[in-house]
Amino acid sequence: MPYVDRQNRICGFLDIEEHENSGKFLRRYFILDTSQNSLLWYMDNPQNLPAGSPSVGCLKLTYISKVSDATKLRPKAEFCFVINAGMRKYYLQANDQQDLVEWVNVLNKATKITVPKPSDQLCPADNVNNQLEYSGSKKQISYKTEIVGGVPIITPTQQDISESANTGDRSNLKRTQSQLTPPYRLSDGGIIKAGYCVKQGAVMKTWKRRFFILDENTIGYFKSDMDRDPLRMIQLREVQKVQECKQSDIMMRDNLFEIVTTSRTFYVQVRVLFFCVEN
Repeated sequence: MPYVDRQNRICGFLDIEEHENSGKFLRRYFILDTSQNSLLWYMDNPQNLPAGSPSVGCLKLTYISKVSDATKLRPKAEFCFVINAGMRKYYLQANDQQDLVEWVNVLNKATKITVPKPSDQLCPADNVNNQLEYSGSKKQISYKTEIVGGVPIITPTQQDISESANTGDRSNLKRTQSQLTPPYRLSDGGIIKAGYCVKQGAVMKTWKRRFFILDENTIGYFKSDMDRDPLRMIQLREVQKVQECKQSDIMMRDNLFEIVTTSRTFYVQVRVLFFCVEN
């Protein structure tokens, strides 16, 4: 069974098919080190090896897209599970069924990149609405609703904001207006959609969570929702099409779509794939 060592790493023995499709499994000692973002395996427990003995295999956690039971895929390999990493599949054998379940769970937990639910992450417009509701003014605020790209956008009317300046607490209004200006650097267009997604890197092909903002002219992504400078801004005029990704099965990613531009195709995963837009 996997156990936690003194360095808070998950450790244990597994059999691995080191050469893909060879059908030959070798006994190895595995260490799941989340602090180093790595799954390593050794010939034996490093405590039984000479000091400084290197690992015989290493897999970066960011390359792993899915870990699942593979008993049906390899019926002759008892208690078998598979690690999907890029274009390679690593087949491993656990000691028993409970060992299999525990390893699959800890590996999936260590490699999971979550996309928050809409209720977990308020968009800037939601923050504005909350500020208006609790600004101390009891006057009812009216809103206008617009449908932009199939998404309902609800915003307070400018008139009500002006009226609250005359009737409400000015200090509260000042705080409210500060919320109207997000920390992100956008184009002249207002925010249409904002939230976390998971995207694939251009060079390393790893998957990382990024905060995306779509406005009338651009779509950009940031390291987090607190960053001011985007990692990249894509001009919408450069976007040729947006569609559901046809390689989602190969990439082992659900709810995957692609943004095709004149210079690059961006692969982005969302919690729920609502719609795609053909430009």
